[in-house]
Amino acid sequence: MSVLLSVVLRLVFWVGVLCFIAGIALIGPRRLYELGHEVVPILRDAKVPIAGLLVVLIVSAVGRSALETLSRLVGIPLTGTIYALEGGFVAWLQATFVTPEATIYFSWIYVYGYVFLLVFPFIAYAALPKTTTFKRLIVAYTLNYAIGLLIYTIIFAHGPRNVMPDAVTSLLYTFNPDFQALTSEVNENTNVFPSLHTSLAVTAGVFGYLTRREYPIWAGLSIWLAVSVMISTMYLGIHWLVDVIAGIGLAFGCVYLSYRFIEDEEPADGSDEQPEEATADPGGGHPAVGDGGD
Repeated sequence: MSVLLSVVLRLVFWVGVLCFIAGIALIGPRRLYELGHEVVPILRDAKVPIAGLLVVLIVSAVGRSALETLSRLVGIPLTGTIYALEGGFVAWLQATFVTPEATIYFSWIYVYGYVFLLVFPFIAYAALPKTTTFKRLIVAYTLNYAIGLLIYTIIFAHGPRNVMPDAVTSLLYTFNPDFQALTSEVNENTNVFPSLHTSLAVTAGVFGYLTRREYPIWAGLSIWLAVSVMISTMYLGIHWLVDVIAGIGLAFGCVYLSYRFIEDEEPADGSDEQPEEATADPGGGHPAVGDGGD
């Protein structure tokens, strides 16, 4: 078995386990069972956003090397500017806070926690009575990838581990060298500004906050994971602080645009949405998440 296949299989297994546990705990077994019978109509309803995301992902996968070459030729060199703005912040972060325990945590977060954070919302929002949030999430992810790919082509920049190899260590690869087989397949070492790890993680965290009424526990968990991903990109020596700040801005912009592109709609089953007074419990609480309250 190749190193890449081994890493991918472990990633799929653990993310699958995490999604299963989160689904049972946060969505509920009954609603998950119902969702299994509704997947086709939901996917059909969201076919346009899904097609857009697939197109962007295919373009990114197929044209990544060509676009990186184009960026080297005509891109705006920004490495020196970024370094002049923040200096050795990432080097200081590693020198001050690196511990074996933190390296294990942030390496796990950067790979497993990040993918779980992006994948679970697909299940959670597909389980809601309306497909609005599900489609908005897909549009926001698509915009992140599309805009990020465009900026990566326009701007040519290296990360801190390439600029300061004596001061910044690639802790992800020292923790587990096998991870390099995976990251080399999906990233170039010039894809640093903005940090798409940050933008996509923050996008998921913002959606978690916006759906805190439906999934209150996920709201807190998604924000914690998003913040951890942001820190991990710098702690592991992959991104500059400037990249992270740009990624946060990109995330909020993409979420805003997703709300502009996808208007609110009726529940997927065609029934009228009940007024809030009818769905709240007598004590003023919110509907049970496991029952698919919206």
